[in-house]
Amino acid sequence: MSTHAEQRTIARVSLTAILGTPVTDAQGHFCGKLKDVAISTGPDGGKVAGVVLKTRDGLAIVPSQEVIETPAGTLELRSSAALVPLKEEGNYLFLQQDLVDRQIIDINGRKVVRANDVDLEWTEHGSVPLLRVAEVEVGLRGAFRRVFKGILPRAKLESISRKFSARAIPWQFVDVIEPDPARRVRLRIEHERLADIHPSELADILEDLAPAEREAVFTSLDEEVAAETLEEVEPKLQKALLEKLDDERIADIVEEMDPGAAADLLSELPEAQSDAILEEMEPEERQEVEELLEFDEHSAAGYMTTEFVYLGVDATVAQAVQALRSFEGDPESVTGVYLLDEKRVLRGAIPLARLVMARPEAHLNVLTEAPVLSCHADMNENELAEMFDKYNLQALPVVDSQGRMVGVVRAEQVISFLREKL
Repeated sequence: MSTHAEQRTIARVSLTAILGTPVTDAQGHFCGKLKDVAISTGPDGGKVAGVVLKTRDGLAIVPSQEVIETPAGTLELRSSAALVPLKEEGNYLFLQQDLVDRQIIDINGRKVVRANDVDLEWTEHGSVPLLRVAEVEVGLRGAFRRVFKGILPRAKLESISRKFSARAIPWQFVDVIEPDPARRVRLRIEHERLADIHPSELADILEDLAPAEREAVFTSLDEEVAAETLEEVEPKLQKALLEKLDDERIADIVEEMDPGAAADLLSELPEAQSDAILEEMEPEERQEVEELLEFDEHSAAGYMTTEFVYLGVDATVAQAVQALRSFEGDPESVTGVYLLDEKRVLRGAIPLARLVMARPEAHLNVLTEAPVLSCHADMNENELAEMFDKYNLQALPVVDSQGRMVGVVRAEQVISFLREKL
């Protein structure tokens, strides 16, 4: 029999509704009132570990499988021996204390919302009733329950709240933000799910968060995802995100960035900090960025990346394919390959579409476009934008005064510049 068939929902209740519910033992003796619901973190994230009671002797916790709901709406312990003092070192997420009224990430909707309540379900696993988190309320329904809790009877409260349209996020789409790294309880942030979000969407999420929560999310990302996200946010927010990181960690992130974007970022930081970060970087990446920092940020060189695919003038299509496979930069940024002579002078450009259609043994110099368009490194940004518009370009090679290729400006970088002017 499947696990799904073994677990059957027998009742649904909101966290707000059951808070304060009296809890008795099997003989009807009062044990305490429900104070909170504890959720496991780590590998068991989302599983209800137990319910927290406020007793005469302080806070205590009991495993959820030891609690049942009575027909009268109270809670009953299967065994009072299961009730143990709540220890400070317990690694739990408390729904009322740590989740309700806090900001969460809706991974499904790719946005930041506020948790107003939590819907729980009593499920039957064999003959054992278990409590599980179903979804998080983010709309008026949950807000109404919290406002009128204690004013309206529980049944009336639930009845009226159900008249509001449901706005809830299934638990599997919720990532909880830990706003204060120094707190005892570490709330769960599933790094894999955050990493699956497109960097531009993740940047939007970070912009919507308060500073402490923004820091908690950003510091949870690996270097590659952090780098891609940094490239999508405004300079002011870039500096805010890096503010609490040490120079070594920043260097690790900057090394994963496009060299042009990395240079733009470092140019916005204080010179002393920028120099310290460069010192922590690997020699090859540092040299690329330092060369870009020497250019005027409003010139073509200021918008270019030094990551592009190039080969010698006698190369074949087969060699170009191998070079593309070995390219360590962003593969989505590649629109073609370039031919350079022994002095790195630009001699040709071949779009990817032509490579796909050509035979492996064909020489690239017969596939190159004529004339080969390029711009000088010192071309100003307005002239650069006009050139992209005139020739409907996806990318444009940048050359120095001797005609040697030094980088490529991509269309999205020109579009970004034009948006800033609007």
